[in-house]
Amino acid sequence: MPVAVPGVSLADDGICNLCRDPAALASEAAQAEKGRRSFADDLQQTLERTRGQGEYDCLVPLSGGKDSIFLLYRLAVELKLRVLAFTVDINIPTIAWENIRRALGKLNIDHISYSPSHDFYRRLFRYLLCNQEARGAVYTISYVYAPLFEGDAIRLAVQKGIPLVLAGYSPGQPEPERMLYEFSPQLLRDTDWTPPELAACGEFTSDDLGRFHNPRRFPVGTAFPRYLAPFHAWPYNQEEIMRRVVELDLVASSKHANPIHSNYPINWLLMYSDLRAFGYNPYAPEFSSLIRHGKANRNYWRMMGPLVDFLIRNRLGPGKEVTRSMQWLGLTADDLRISKPRGAYDPVITPR
Repeated sequence: MPVAVPGVSLADDGICNLCRDPAALASEAAQAEKGRRSFADDLQQTLERTRGQGEYDCLVPLSGGKDSIFLLYRLAVELKLRVLAFTVDINIPTIAWENIRRALGKLNIDHISYSPSHDFYRRLFRYLLCNQEARGAVYTISYVYAPLFEGDAIRLAVQKGIPLVLAGYSPGQPEPERMLYEFSPQLLRDTDWTPPELAACGEFTSDDLGRFHNPRRFPVGTAFPRYLAPFHAWPYNQEEIMRRVVELDLVASSKHANPIHSNYPINWLLMYSDLRAFGYNPYAPEFSSLIRHGKANRNYWRMMGPLVDFLIRNRLGPGKEVTRSMQWLGLTADDLRISKPRGAYDPVITPR
């Protein structure tokens, strides 16, 4: 964990305060395991209850990363569910598309790919990067970008009468206050997901804003799916999943299974912006939490974390995506600014 992270302090032996109290760490892990077991019971009962209700038992957002690929395998092969995979084709790298094609060919799963307007996303990313909220680029873009494709998945599930959307979020994704195993039914039924700042800034049309999930656009009485994250319920280990997808021949190599290579290209620009603004990689707390709870390899990330940051700062190797994304958006490093208060883009609950 970088010492620059707020609330983190290192002692002389290099151990941070989060690991200083073994009893507190054990208690935190025990509470997390208790929650996981409760989620696992609910997931098992839910899958049994909804199985066979329609043409498909569940919809799986498929990004081409290791987690969504392995989730497809577990649902379709191990649990024998009828799965529809769904990809929103925006900013997906070549290596992730290779993973998608290979996995679908192996698993024989139906797949829908949706390509929304790239012009809208270009304008959106540009505006957000120039007007970041206080938590920086990764938070700002992720929590506007993710609700767009989550809303696309909800819309497709409603159209096809699919009772479940099952996402490959790892533990710690997204922020716990937004989702811990399940998006609350209230979030789907009663909340307009349109970010207030985008609605107020005058940069986006009503058609642009209509891309966000809004329950008012659905007929009264619409049955919304449950939106769950199975890896919050099942035991999770990052290295084991990376190994398994290669072993099962769902991806071509360990490189294809590595999130460094399969993640959205624009993410390199977001990390670059936050490294400049805060002095640490915004994903460090998430990976550190996985390590503390035995879900990721400490030695691997002690080596890879600083290497990734070096590549980003110097725009080398995959870090070249920083330059490519800025060229695509017509931005310079000086355009990357934090100018909005915390929560500026958070949706507001508005009962129907």
